[in-house]
Formats: sequence, structure tokens, C-alpha cells
Amino acid sequence: MKKPVIAAADIDRLETWVKYKDSLCRDCMASCCTLPVEVRIGDLIRIGLVDEFERGEPAKQIAKRLMKDGIVEHFNHKQEVFTLTRLANGDCLYLDRKTRLCTIYAKRPDTCRNHPRIGPRPGYCAYRPKNQG
Repeated sequence: MKKPVIAAADIDRLETWVKYKDSLCRDCMASCCTLPVEVRIGDLIRIGLVDEFERGEPAKQIAKRLMKDGIVEHFNHKQEVFTLTRLANGDCLYLDRKTRLCTIYAKRPDTCRNHPRIGPRPGYCAYRPKNQG
């Protein structure tokens, strides 16, 4: 039986997103990895960018260091939320350009772990088949 063809979603048009199924990820261009990734200090510790003993330091100071290193592109002071840097093409800095797989998958942030249960359209994803780039 032939697989049904699913049109590629436009990441900026939520109505084009498809109902999420685990099987979609295997053939996707990882378009979810072009969305902004918000992280908290616990995520940064899990990833290995911040040491546990730094948890007590002002988040603003940590943000300044990570921005200088090119890992964080934005910091929300009120919420203490960091936004990971994206490359010029929109990809997360931890997305492998060739394989389109996460290079830190086992340590990925909670935002990524919970997608698409949370996000711009819960339960849906911006599926783009690999063959359509």
C-alpha cells in the first residue's frame, strides 16, 4: 500500500500544519528545529553549557556570557528565559545540516522534548518531507 502524500507545511501558517504522528519525524526536514527554542537554566545545565554551581548566579550574567559565545540570541529578564541562537538559514544551532538530526538529542531542552504537545499549535507540526527540502 502506497503512503498518502502530505503537502509541506508553511511554518508561518499554522493552518497548514498537520496532525502530529510519531511516524512523521522520520521523513521530515526537521522544520520544528527552525522555531525559536526557549530554554531555562535547567536546560542549559543538562546541555552542559552551564555548571550546576552557576545556578545561583544572576541569570543575566549567564545570558551575557552565552550571548558572547553565540549560543543565546535573546534573554527575557522577567521570565529568565533564554532563546537559543539560530543559524542564518533559521536552523537551531544544534541541528546537523546534513542529517537534519539533533546533535544533542539525549540532552535536548524541555521545549524540544515537549513539542508538539506545546508550541504554536499544540498537537500539530510543521511537517516538511525531506524530499521537498
